[in-house]
Amino acid sequence: MHSDFDVVRGMYSAFSRGDVASVLAALAPEIVWVEAEGFPSAGTYTTPDDVLHKVFMRLATEWDAFSATPCEYVCDGASVVAIGDYSGTYKATGKTFKAPFAHVWKLRGGAVLCFQQFTDTAVIQQAMR
Repeated sequence: MHSDFDVVRGMYSAFSRGDVASVLAALAPEIVWVEAEGFPSAGTYTTPDDVLHKVFMRLATEWDAFSATPCEYVCDGASVVAIGDYSGTYKATGKTFKAPFAHVWKLRGGAVLCFQQFTDTAVIQQAMR
């Protein structure tokens, strides 16, 4: 069995390869996925299907080369915090951005129960204007 850290690290790796199916497979059916207020897909999503359609599909259709690249992890029991940078180009404006993030992941039995995003949404909003 993989550690919670391995699960989270594997999800970032899968996301960077465009392997969304592997990311979704790590989510518990009762996931609570919280996107920060001011982020393009702000809100709380409670199924893997919601995360797919309301978060990942929006990123794929509205952005070019959107990435979430962690550079540090902090692990404590069933919680993993990933700290890194987002980057991408908003298709409608052609503007690029880079913004720091912190993601808090809570897992049980190797499945993600909760994800919460913290980021500088003002930087992202600038790229969208």
